[in-house]
Amino acid sequence: MSFFNTKIENLRSVGTQRATLLQKELNIFTYGDLIQRYPFRYLDRTQFYNIVDLHDDLPYVQVKGVLRGREVVGEGPKQRMVAKVADASGELELVWFKGVKWLQSMVKNHQEYIVFGKPSLFNGKPQMAHPELEEVTETKPGQSYLQPVYNTTEKLKNYHRLDSKALARLTADLLRIALPHIHETLSPALIARYGLMSKADALQQIHFPQSTELLQAARFRLKFEELFYVQLKLLRQKTQRKVELAGQIFREVPTLVDFYKNHLTFDLTGAQKRVIHDIYKDFCSGRQMNRLLQGDVGSGKTIVAFISMLMAADNGAQSCLMAPTEILADQHYTGLKVYADQLGISIGKLTGSSRTAERRVLHEQLRNGEMHMLVGTHALLEDVVQFRNLGLTIMDEQHRFGVAQRSRLWQKNPHIIPHVLVMTATPIPRTLAMTLYGDLDVSVIDELPAGRKPIVTVHRYDSNRLKVFQFLRDQIALGRQVYIVYPLIEESETLDYKDLTDGYESIQRAFPEFQISIVHGRMKAEEKDYEMQRFVKRETQIMVATTVIEVGVNVPNASVMVIESAERFGLSQLHQLRGRVGRGADQSYCILMTGYKLSKDSRTRLETMVRTNNGFEIADIDLKLRGPGDLMGTQQSGVLDLLIADLAKDGRILSESRAAAQELLNEDPELALPQNQNIRRHIESLSSTAINWSRIS
Repeated sequence: MSFFNTKIENLRSVGTQRATLLQKELNIFTYGDLIQRYPFRYLDRTQFYNIVDLHDDLPYVQVKGVLRGREVVGEGPKQRMVAKVADASGELELVWFKGVKWLQSMVKNHQEYIVFGKPSLFNGKPQMAHPELEEVTETKPGQSYLQPVYNTTEKLKNYHRLDSKALARLTADLLRIALPHIHETLSPALIARYGLMSKADALQQIHFPQSTELLQAARFRLKFEELFYVQLKLLRQKTQRKVELAGQIFREVPTLVDFYKNHLTFDLTGAQKRVIHDIYKDFCSGRQMNRLLQGDVGSGKTIVAFISMLMAADNGAQSCLMAPTEILADQHYTGLKVYADQLGISIGKLTGSSRTAERRVLHEQLRNGEMHMLVGTHALLEDVVQFRNLGLTIMDEQHRFGVAQRSRLWQKNPHIIPHVLVMTATPIPRTLAMTLYGDLDVSVIDELPAGRKPIVTVHRYDSNRLKVFQFLRDQIALGRQVYIVYPLIEESETLDYKDLTDGYESIQRAFPEFQISIVHGRMKAEEKDYEMQRFVKRETQIMVATTVIEVGVNVPNASVMVIESAERFGLSQLHQLRGRVGRGADQSYCILMTGYKLSKDSRTRLETMVRTNNGFEIADIDLKLRGPGDLMGTQQSGVLDLLIADLAKDGRILSESRAAAQELLNEDPELALPQNQNIRRHIESLSSTAINWSRIS
């Protein structure tokens, strides 16, 4: 067994009771867990302040001075110890409310101390409550250093004395015995090329840095290694899949040629043509396609998906397109059926609302191969849904599906794994794409169809509501339609936001001359469809809705999107909602409504929306604000379980580590060369279930 798999209770001064607490509160079970629980910040003990320069806006700081007088004030629970320390610039009052008896015996008058704490002002004079004291003597001059600060919990701090300092002491105890067991995990060539610190030195310096420079070097080494192994794992999977997994060959495209010549009523963008070429090359390769298609809202991914499905049909294979909601599935089916009917291609729809009789016919047509294309929701995953020859699976808004759901779809062909195209209209920052989808080929549609005008986005406060309403009337008078989106269905006692029910009634009172639709997630499918169709047919001028319309609603005549309580939404969601307009040739608008009380992050989101329509720029800012875990949700949490790297900040290191991993695999795909034995040995030492190959085991 590896040294780092040793149970934490075996560490000196831990024991069974503390081990149980560390496991329960911090998920620290082994030596490896503790040594890789890195400080989240450092207190700067390298700088000394003059007392005269202290003020209450400063963080924790330290001063050096002589203790001049101490006394115990008060009695019983209100007892406290007060002391004064002075340097050449002034005098600082110190106060402790706990441990008074112990302090009386330890604190010495006329002794020089280093005092470390958070300064405040009391009656206009500087004070520190509960500061740390360190004696300065000839043999112990009080060395300055960067003090690690570890995440812990209130329970551990308050009741079990396992605060940050206690964790630092445990880590120091572990490092003293661990250093001989820390083996190098990277090749000498990588270490030399990137100027990396050794693994042992990096672990020592990340916990107890001797200088800022050594801390930065340790961080770089550990981040590089972590991201290198993430990329190495993804790239090896990608290489192995291309070598091992065959795919059906789709070379013949007569129906596609007919579609281009006689039925496609608009010109494809250069980006769409480039992506279609990428997909066709995959289809001709004899290997299974695994491709991620990114395209901003309105960029034309659906027609690319249909063209891919036509290629499959031209070669005797079936295809399916799975969407996360019935609204989106209905949208795709309605749009694609027009083309499919013109071409004599059989297309079906399967959702949770599909009737039993319809399902029975559809299942039979899929099994005997009469149906070429199927559009649907999670209903496609049911065991009863069987294809004769499924050759292509497409997932739209793929981040809404879990890995297990996607794999179930791929298993619908027992003879050969279908080609896979996953699409997203949620722009993914480059660093996140390289980590989440580093094992996929990536295509991007980075231009909008001709004639589309950029959406004008403005931020308006509730006090401007009457002017906003007049603007809506003016737009409707021009023949346009309007969305008004609310974050909640019913009033919440804990969130002070406009709710849909109240909003719908308010809009009815404000616009008695117009017809109004309402759509939300609690409505039955047929009710939602009825209201949607009224809006599509222009029987209603205003649609009041929740985020159920975030994806899939395509009404080119709708030119205004009003988002109530816009501060309630994330950047990605705001961008998706804005994408519901701007789909026709008319100028479109997005109005972000809020109150005056806004957090810093809320202001950043609103300012970003007003400034840019670029989804990838928005995604980068969203990543910085929310972090990768929140951005992609819990379905991807395993992939994003990083110990020290930060995808929002470490893009350069990620690019370097991916390039290094790719170069290594190009030179030595099996990691068999002697110079790469450190890397191979490290991978083999970890269990097959380890998420991150950079972990110590």
